[in-house]
Formats: sequence, structure tokens, C-alpha cells
Amino acid sequence: MGRQVEEQIAQRFPVGQRLRVLDVGMGQGTQALRLARAGHKVTGLEMDPDMLAVARTALESEPAGIQERVLLMEGDGRETGAHFTPGSFDVVLCHGVLMYVPEPDAMLAGLARMLAPGGLLSLLVRNGDALAMRPGLGGDWSGALSAFDTIDYTNRLGLDVRADRLSELTATLSGIGAPLQSWYGVRVFTDGTEAGEQLPPDEELEQLLAAEERAGRTDPYRGVAALLHLCGVRG
Repeated sequence: MGRQVEEQIAQRFPVGQRLRVLDVGMGQGTQALRLARAGHKVTGLEMDPDMLAVARTALESEPAGIQERVLLMEGDGRETGAHFTPGSFDVVLCHGVLMYVPEPDAMLAGLARMLAPGGLLSLLVRNGDALAMRPGLGGDWSGALSAFDTIDYTNRLGLDVRADRLSELTATLSGIGAPLQSWYGVRVFTDGTEAGEQLPPDEELEQLLAAEERAGRTDPYRGVAALLHLCGVRG
């Protein structure tokens, strides 16, 4: 994900430009800190106070110069208009959030309004066209069969959530003025292994990341990824 975001930024903005970034539902702040280290000014919005506390702790361990570039706020991504004025950001990230939003179109429209012209909207969603893959590969044939006809599923936390289909999000992004420009698959080969207690050795990890990165931009592999990374650009 981080490499893909960096690739999109490099393609769409001049080298060295310090961007205004909004990370909605930032979680523990991994992407926010990565972009702050690259020199960008980042605002992180998170509604879970426990996750916000984790992000604050992580930020406190960074050098003062990076800390000065990050603003962490408690808030709901569905209410960005209450916190910020339209056009305030060059990049808006919304990763791993939409699956918890029953009706995401209004939220997406709000996120698009936060973008300046030419701004990048980066979404990470559960792939509704590949929900049968995880139970099928795990030998859960009943679960695989039932997954073909729905975008609803239960995640590993036991929460009832939803997925998104590429075709439907493509139409939505066009309708809100941030049409889809690029998309990637995420966790093509490694879905279900990301929660391991320790990483593989460095050489194996680099090969794993290279394989995932290649598959994530190559048809037909990316179409069956567990997650989709969609990048829209504000007109």
C-alpha cells in the first residue's frame, strides 16, 4: 500500500512538493507517519480513541520535525465537512474504512469535496468480487458458495461488514467528480497470513513483496485480491 501511494503521488505531483494530506480512519497512523517522514503535512482523523492513543504514542517517538508536520484529531470520516473546508487537501486517504459504512456514497462525496483540483483520493476496500476466495481456499465450501451472491461478510473481529465491487465504486467515483485513474489488488497471495506473529526472513520478505506488488498490478491476478486499492483524481 505504501509503495502504491508513493507511486501515485510521484506520478501526479511535482517532485519535492510538500502536500497537504488527510488520512481518514488512520488507525495506528502507519501511512500518516510514512507520508510525514517524506516531508508532507498530514492530518490524521480517527474516531476510535484507543487507536488514536496508539497513533499519538507512535508520533511521540518521531523526531520533532516530523511531529510538527502531523495533526491528529478525533472525528468521524463521515463528517469531514464539519472539520475542514472544501479543497483543503491535495491527497485524501481512506483505507480500510468503507467496509464499516453501510451507505458509503455520501461519505465518499464528502471526501472528494476535501480535495483541491487535481487532488488524489486513495481508497482501500474489501473486494466484493472475490469474497468466495478466502473461505474457498480454506476449504469452507458452504461459506464460499454463499459468498458469491452477497457483498456482506463477517470479518476476523466477528463484525458484520460489507465489501465493494470495482464496477460500482468506479461509477461512484465518476459521479462525485473524482474519476478512477488507477487501481491495484492488495493481498493476492497472502490473504490470511498477515496476522502472523513474526515476519519471514528479509530475503523471503522482499520476494513476497515483489510477488504481491507484481500481482497487484497484473490481470487477472489483481481481480481476485482480498482488497482493492482505488485511486481517483479530482477534476
